[in-house]
Amino acid sequence: MAAKKQINKTTVSRLDINKYMGCWYEIARYRHWFERHLVGVTARYTLQNDGSIEVLNSGYKNNFRGKFKQTKGRAKMPDPNQPGKLKVSFFLCFYSDYYILELDELHYAYALVGSKSDRFLWILSRTPSLPEKTLNYLLDKAKARGYDTSCLKWTEQKSDAHS
Repeated sequence: MAAKKQINKTTVSRLDINKYMGCWYEIARYRHWFERHLVGVTARYTLQNDGSIEVLNSGYKNNFRGKFKQTKGRAKMPDPNQPGKLKVSFFLCFYSDYYILELDELHYAYALVGSKSDRFLWILSRTPSLPEKTLNYLLDKAKARGYDTSCLKWTEQKSDAHS
């Protein structure tokens, strides 16, 4: 039996939480039940007065004329010394890991996000698409960390979407 490949889950060491706020387009993701059949998926992060982050995920069922679905959650940074390790909850008090693995530290234009397990991976962008060079960079980074990028599902986005 082959040994399971280790995943490098080291997160970014610096994060300007204010720059991270706003709308992110989902470019690709590992398949999971809560986004099944969704297109035009976005996540909007809004910093709250208490320091928590409101998370508003949305998308359309099957196609852009399909039912618009939206869910609201909350995120927090449990340890300021590890700013890339957030916790996100959409279900009462049950928090999941949200690890910012790679980030465009200058413009906050793209991010590679994972979790404590190797079952979750997202490529996020401030725009509905990424230049091929940037996408290849993120795919290479994910592969080098041990992720199977052949399992990514590419999210259909409208090219004229607004944030």
